[in-house]
Amino acid sequence: MKHTWTLTVSRMRLAMRNRAFLFFSLVMPLAFLFLAMGIFAKGLANATNYILAPVLALTVMGSFWGLSVQLVMFREQGILRRFRLAPIGPGAMLASSILSNYVLTLPTVVVEFALAKWMFHLQHWGNLWSVFLLVSLGTVTFASLGLTVASVTNTMQETQIINNLIWSAFLFLTGATVPLPVLPRWIQYLAWYLPPTYLVTGLQRSLVQNATIWQVRAELLALAGGTLFAFWVSQQLFRWEPEEKVSGRVGAWESNHGQLLRDARSAFDALRQISAQPGPPR
Repeated sequence: MKHTWTLTVSRMRLAMRNRAFLFFSLVMPLAFLFLAMGIFAKGLANATNYILAPVLALTVMGSFWGLSVQLVMFREQGILRRFRLAPIGPGAMLASSILSNYVLTLPTVVVEFALAKWMFHLQHWGNLWSVFLLVSLGTVTFASLGLTVASVTNTMQETQIINNLIWSAFLFLTGATVPLPVLPRWIQYLAWYLPPTYLVTGLQRSLVQNATIWQVRAELLALAGGTLFAFWVSQQLFRWEPEEKVSGRVGAWESNHGQLLRDARSAFDALRQISAQPGPPR
């Protein structure tokens, strides 16, 4: 544990010097906040809570890009080789990456909440305990997924290609950019197998319907399971140097039921009911 915390502090310092990490963890989330609120919530304050959910989800999902790029860069530059000299294993190295990313992500989430309240007339805070747990588990999940990608790629070019493919699916098939209930039925079924679906739906229910932790337990359990699986895979495939061969065996996982689509539909219907009510005078 001591080694993990020491590595975490070191990783935070390195991350603050990394332009790519700062872009995906700070600049891009705030840019998307202003874009989404300016276009979709313009003149409709009641929609702010619903729009804020995918904005927060994309902030959390930025961990996927930030950590995968950072780890590959460290491997290419020989920084991981130096860490290997210390008495630590892959588990401590990966855990420190996730923990440092989590600590650096939370301030961005707080800033987004503050801007949504002060500039875009956020009607209410929603259930903050549910939001906090979803953001925390989501950050760890997508950080672990990013580390998994970084563990199997050798160069930055390979990482960017794989990231773009996965990121496109995350954006357009899960409700992160287009509400899940308006997507074709086959895409809705496909969304069951993608972690962002659970994060977006859980955040929408927490912010729009004030869903409690117990009410979003399915989303939390799905993210927790994804975290454990992705971290285990990244630990099995982790390499200190580019020339090392990938080792370990990975199995298959994931199946769910139709409750997720019903949850997404209920949050979407709640937005329409709220939007039908007159907003406060400005």
